[in-house]
Amino acid sequence: MKKFTGWIIVGTLITFLLSVFISPNILWIATLLAWLIPLLMWTGLGKSSRNQAVTLFALGALALLFSTFNGVFLGFSQVLSVNVPLLAMFVAVSFLTLSNPSTEEQDLPKGNLAIATTAFGTNLLGAVINLSVLFVFGDRMQKNGMLSRSQSTILARSFCAAAWWSPFFIATGVAITYAPDMHWQQTLKPGALMSLIAICYSIAEVNIRKQKEFRGYPLKIESLIVPLSLAAVVITVHHFLQDLKILVLICLVAPLGAFIFMKGRPRIPTLQDFIVNRISSVSSQFALFLAAGVFSSGLKSITYVYPTLFNLEGFTFSPALFAIVSGILILIGIFGVHPVVSIAIVSPLLLPLNPDHSQLGFLFLTSWAISTGSSPLSGVGLALTSRYQVSPRQILLSNWHYAVVMWAFACGANILFFE
Repeated sequence: MKKFTGWIIVGTLITFLLSVFISPNILWIATLLAWLIPLLMWTGLGKSSRNQAVTLFALGALALLFSTFNGVFLGFSQVLSVNVPLLAMFVAVSFLTLSNPSTEEQDLPKGNLAIATTAFGTNLLGAVINLSVLFVFGDRMQKNGMLSRSQSTILARSFCAAAWWSPFFIATGVAITYAPDMHWQQTLKPGALMSLIAICYSIAEVNIRKQKEFRGYPLKIESLIVPLSLAAVVITVHHFLQDLKILVLICLVAPLGAFIFMKGRPRIPTLQDFIVNRISSVSSQFALFLAAGVFSSGLKSITYVYPTLFNLEGFTFSPALFAIVSGILILIGIFGVHPVVSIAIVSPLLLPLNPDHSQLGFLFLTSWAISTGSSPLSGVGLALTSRYQVSPRQILLSNWHYAVVMWAFACGANILFFE
């Protein structure tokens, strides 16, 4: 069965889309296919992914069992399928790695301009092709298998800053899932502003502290055609078809865009090779997100069992509460708690306050962008430490002030755009 894993993963995406456009009853097929993935690939998952998934699933299952004995059960559909739309989006955007820019040999640009082009290039390309952009850029920029402090800082922060605005970033799918009435276009302006501030702050910092000339990535104008084209399509279609949820739109646009812009030829064999041999790398995300969905459902059911204990009556979703919650989420994210886990925890507690869901979504995007860009224990941090020998201690020391400053700017943007 493992040799069919890639097709099962693609089947999750296809059946989810069928459930949207044909019949909601088809969602149970997508759910079944999604749960098959971690079961089939369990032995091939990393130890950290397995441990985290088991912990979340066990805690969620215990909470659900306890709640059931106390007369509260959310239903199997809610428990098992809550993050299936999110996984469908994850599968869709994974196809965009087929449009990775080529890495033909040429001299690396150096100096101040190289810092800016590398930063903005990482943000724009990473917004679409996601984590693979770190390896595309990092492999060309490294020297003797290592990245300098300035190089790793620019790559990590610029990439993660795309979480604030990119509809193709998995952070957007998480925000929409846990702030279900969020309107992406309402978070686009503050998110784009925060992303710009984060990049400019990082460029200025690297310019001030650099001890040797910066070696950047040889970005070409044609490399930006893919992210700019896809972003334009999403914005345009969503403007005219506002009833079409942004998550569903990404599930449609991303694979089509990947097929149009893919570098490999011929297209069909390249696509088949990707499905059979490469797409199964998302299996760890399936395990984590499905387990997080069970955990979130368990926590939600506990709040129904003890409504007064988790009742924040008397509180409002004020700027002060935004600052406190976002600060906590950023802090625990830096210490290794995956953003999807922390967001799943706080969402059931904040939703009863009847917040503006776009404002709540902005909070989730803020915690994701800052914590993943500052932590040695995030996926980005682990990629830098394992592949390019960047010191975890160096990542922490280089980014603590960045996290504080960007948190303060985000609190200001919350007041400016939402209050």
